[in-house]
Amino acid sequence: MKVLLHICCAVCTSSCVERLRQEGHEVGGYFYNPNIFPPEEYLKRLHQVEKLASRESFPLIVGDYDLDDWFAKIKGLEIEPEGGKRCLRCFSLRLKRAREVAKKKSFSAFTTTLTVSPHKDAQAINEIGRNIDNGLFLPRDFKKQNGFKRASELSRQYNFHHQNYCGCIYSLKERKDYDRLHEEARSGGHKS
Repeated sequence: MKVLLHICCAVCTSSCVERLRQEGHEVGGYFYNPNIFPPEEYLKRLHQVEKLASRESFPLIVGDYDLDDWFAKIKGLEIEPEGGKRCLRCFSLRLKRAREVAKKKSFSAFTTTLTVSPHKDAQAINEIGRNIDNGLFLPRDFKKQNGFKRASELSRQYNFHHQNYCGCIYSLKERKDYDRLHEEARSGGHKS
């Protein structure tokens, strides 16, 4: 089956491509992430995905990067916690676009790398995909069978940029707050 894989980053993609090929699928990639902030981070992730696509010989389609449009579409959900309603809307936006591309480019199915992360709810992501197009969406939980562990191994082997936040400005802020709080706790709660 010809499967369009929505891609969030090279780290997550590596084991997903491997798994889909082991299942006998022909894989095409679709990098669509208008949520990634700052733009320099977006370009860093895109270049790593291009490197992986070249190395693993799969076609790559790059979607538009429209951060302003993404902000407009998640408006009202800015204070949601990571993993909350804002993320679900973001997943939905990206999977809807992946469906459009899959249909336009005559793919038999589409799926996403988002389920390889231990920080993301694969069941919720798969439900979103099925609601978008139950016939075309290929549900997967790529973190199973050591999928995330394999992604980490491959990312070290390929020397990929390994980000420490999901991608949007809100996950970056939450991560920086976490890092600050963690550092304060390690130093006995005293700021230096």
